[in-house]
Amino acid sequence: MIKNKSLISILCAILACFCFSLNDVMMKAFSSDYPLYELTLFRSIVALSVCLLIFIPLEGGIRILKTKNLGIHFFRGSCVVIANISFFAGIAVLPLAEATAIFFISPILITIFSIVFLRESVGILRWSALIFGLLGVLLVIKPFGVSFRWEIIFPLTAALAYSSLQILTRYLGVNEKAATMAFYIQISFITYMGIFSIFFHDGNFDIVNHPSFEFFFKGWVWPNKYDLLVICFIGVFNAFGGYLISQAYRLSFAGLIAPFEYSALVFSIFWGIIILGEFLNFLSIIGIFIILLSGVFIAIRETIKDKPLSLKKIVDRR
Repeated sequence: MIKNKSLISILCAILACFCFSLNDVMMKAFSSDYPLYELTLFRSIVALSVCLLIFIPLEGGIRILKTKNLGIHFFRGSCVVIANISFFAGIAVLPLAEATAIFFISPILITIFSIVFLRESVGILRWSALIFGLLGVLLVIKPFGVSFRWEIIFPLTAALAYSSLQILTRYLGVNEKAATMAFYIQISFITYMGIFSIFFHDGNFDIVNHPSFEFFFKGWVWPNKYDLLVICFIGVFNAFGGYLISQAYRLSFAGLIAPFEYSALVFSIFWGIIILGEFLNFLSIIGIFIILLSGVFIAIRETIKDKPLSLKKIVDRR
C-alpha cells in the first residue's frame, strides 16, 4: 500500500510539472503584451471553476471546503502568490530553462524544512546529492562570471516561497483533501490579483524601464478572443497542476516528492527551444544535467530504501 501511494504521488508530481511547464511558457509568451496580475486573475478564475466543477465533487462535494485551518490555507496561498509573482518576473527577462534551474534550489530548502518542521529523516547520501545539485545551480547562475544577472533574485525568492508552500501542504495534507487545498490557493490568487488590478490597472505605477517590473505594473489590456482562449487554457493547466502537486505532497513525504519536480527542467528546456527559441550555453547545460542527476539519484534511493516517520504519527505525538 505504501509503495502504491509513493508511485501515485510521484506520477502526480511529474504530471503537475508538465502542467506547470505549459503554464510557464504561455505566461512568458504573454509577458510583453499583458500585465501579470491580469493574466493571473483570468487564469485563477478559470482554475477555480475547474476546481469547483471537477475536483471538489470528485473528493466529496462542497462539504470538504469546511476547514479549521483557514489561516494556514491563506498563509499557504500567500506563499504561492509570492512564488508565482517572483518566478514570472524572472522569466520575463531570463531564459525559461535557466530560471527554472535556479528555482530548483527549492528541493534543498524543502529538505531542510522537512527536517526542521516535519522531523523527517534525511541520510548522508541524500545530503550529498542535494549539495551536488546545488553545484549545478551555481553553474547556471554563474555568480562570479560576466554573464551573471541580478534578476536571479526573482527565481530564488520564488524557491523560498515555494518551499514554504509545500511544507504547509504536507502539514495540511494529514486532514485536508487536495481539492480543498487547491480551492483555497485559487481563492488567494483571485483575492490578491483583484486588489492589484484595482491599484495598477491604469498603469500609473509602470515607471521602471525593466521587463520584470513592466510585466507586473503595466496597465490593464483587454485580451482579444484568441488570447483569451489561450489564457483560459493556462487556467485549466494551472488547476490540474495545483491539484496534482497538492495530491503528491499529501500522499507522500516531502523528501521523496521534491526531487521528482526536477522533471520540470526537462519540460522547460523543451518548451524553451520549441516555442520560445531559447538555446542554452554550455555551462548552463552542464549545470542542468548535474541538477537532473542529483534529483534522479535522490528519487531512486529514497524510493528503495527510506522509511520516514509518517506525519500523522508526528501530529498524534503532539
